[in-house]
Amino acid sequence: MVKADPLFPATAMPDSDWWQALWPAPREVIVALGVKTHMEAIDLCCGDGWFTAPLASLARHVYAIDIDARMLAQARQAVAAVGATNCEFLRADAYAVATIVPESVDFVLMANTFHGVPDKTRLVRAIATILRPGGQFAIVNWHQRPREETVVLGEPRGPRTEMRMSPEEMQGFFAPTDLCHNRTVELPPYHYGAVFEKSRVPSHAE
Repeated sequence: MVKADPLFPATAMPDSDWWQALWPAPREVIVALGVKTHMEAIDLCCGDGWFTAPLASLARHVYAIDIDARMLAQARQAVAAVGATNCEFLRADAYAVATIVPESVDFVLMANTFHGVPDKTRLVRAIATILRPGGQFAIVNWHQRPREETVVLGEPRGPRTEMRMSPEEMQGFFAPTDLCHNRTVELPPYHYGAVFEKSRVPSHAE
C-alpha cells in the first residue's frame, strides 16, 4: 500500500537558493507582521526554520511545529545559528496544534502553507482555541496573481494559480470563529500577510 503524503498539497519547502532570493530579510517580515518581544508564539508548519530563527530572536518563547522530522532538524539548526535558546520543536500535524502546545499563545505564524490546507476552517478553529484573547494569527500568502507572473530567479514560482487566495476570500474561513480580520500587510514582491485577531470579549455560544 502506498502511504498518503502527510504534507499539505503544494507546500513542500522550495530550493534554498530561490527561497533566500524571495525572502532576503525574514526578520523584517516578522516585525512587519507585528511580533513583539513579550509574545509567546508558534511557527506552524515551520519548514526549515527560515522564519523560525528570526521569530525566536524576537519573541519571548516559540513553538516550532512541523510534520516533517527532516525539516524540524533544519529548523533547529537555523535557530541555533542565531543563538536563540527559547524555541521548542514539536513534530505534529498542524490540525493538532491546540492539543500539543501546553499553553495559550499570543501569536501564530503560518507562512506559505495555508493555501494547501484541505480543511481550512478546521485549522482556523484549532488556532482560535490556542490563542489568548487579543492574540493574532498571521498568514503569509501569495497574492492572487497568475503563477507565470510570480518569477523568482528567472522561473515562475509558488502554488498553482487556482490555489491562490485574496485576503477577502480568506475571511470566509474565519467566520465560524471569534477571529476577525485585523489588517493586511504588503510583503513585496508577491506576498501579503493577513492578520486575524481573537476577540478580547468572550463569545457566548447558545
